[in-house]
Amino acid sequence: MDRLSVAQRANVPPFHVMDMIARAAQRQREYGDCLSLMSGQPSTGAPKPVAEEAIRLLSSGEPLGYTPANGILALREAIAEHHRSWHGIAVAAEDVIVTTGASGGFLLSFLAAFDVGDRVAMARPTYPCYRNVLTALGCEVLEIPTGPETRFQPTLEQVARLHETPGRSLNGLVVASPANPTGTMLLPEELAALAAYCEENGIQLISDEIYHGITYGATDARGRSAWETSREAVVLGSFSKYFSMTGWRIGWMLVPPRLHRAVEVLTGNLTICPPAMAQYAAVQAFTPAAYAELDGHVSTYAANRALLLDGLPRLGITDLAPADGAFYVYADVSRFTDDTMAWSHRMLDEIGVAMAPGIDFDTAVGHRYVRLSFAGSDREITAALDRLDATLTRL
Repeated sequence: MDRLSVAQRANVPPFHVMDMIARAAQRQREYGDCLSLMSGQPSTGAPKPVAEEAIRLLSSGEPLGYTPANGILALREAIAEHHRSWHGIAVAAEDVIVTTGASGGFLLSFLAAFDVGDRVAMARPTYPCYRNVLTALGCEVLEIPTGPETRFQPTLEQVARLHETPGRSLNGLVVASPANPTGTMLLPEELAALAAYCEENGIQLISDEIYHGITYGATDARGRSAWETSREAVVLGSFSKYFSMTGWRIGWMLVPPRLHRAVEVLTGNLTICPPAMAQYAAVQAFTPAAYAELDGHVSTYAANRALLLDGLPRLGITDLAPADGAFYVYADVSRFTDDTMAWSHRMLDEIGVAMAPGIDFDTAVGHRYVRLSFAGSDREITAALDRLDATLTRL
């Protein structure tokens, strides 16, 4: 039995948020008082037209068997039209690959575009699963330190400096706008410059655009796409965030023609196809009624965002990333702790407020930060701020 072991590729850090979600669920079962500012998912369900179509499908007795590996044509056509409407770009249905959530899309894009040993850069802080999956696949992850001075986004100068360093040339770059955990967005000219530089220098750009549609203030209402500049980029979209369909596990990719066959072969082997019912029902997410309902959710997020951005400074938490989009506030709480992993567990245990520790997103200085989600209700956010106020004033 000693000869049996765990593969080295599995030796990556856990996604700590998932552990905190389990702890928060336990707190709720035991005390019934948990207030969650943690999860990266809407508190609302799928839009009504999607839910009604799912009910119709289940009631009809229609078989929901395997679909084409790259997704049903009706959904791929609807996604292509969605990009034309939102971003003003012509997308062909054959450029669209439907995936098992955006997470499935990231795995497919990394497998199709990168070989073992390839160097892939990304901002720090960042969504940890990019880093962890690439590491498991044998890629070398190069983190670009960001902060308030760059609005927590990588700059063209940083990317070029890294790529042009002898022995550090890049094979790939992952960007996210809006980003998780910070909610910050690349300015349109910044995204365009990065996309053009990557194409000119043979760097595979992976553009995470899963929070498009959830933006605030003077930023672009829908978000800008890397495909507006470079069709060599891989673009990731999702039904989980704006479309409020997290558990349906459905997303999509925009894929350059050179990667079409590779991605189709990989997805056919890995998952056969995305979930069939989710695909058929998701076509209805692009109807006027669904868009209207979903834009209403964004208005709710905007009000919740204001509650946090107004309330946190009154608690002495003043260093906040610009929350341009998504539904997070990334906050420096080093005034209260130098170990936000332990501190987050303490806040959950003592006052029933759940937050995401920053070490997930930034392995260097994440111990100073927490991510707070405002995707829930205003009641939860107000109550959580009240509990934190009562506790932090004693520290």
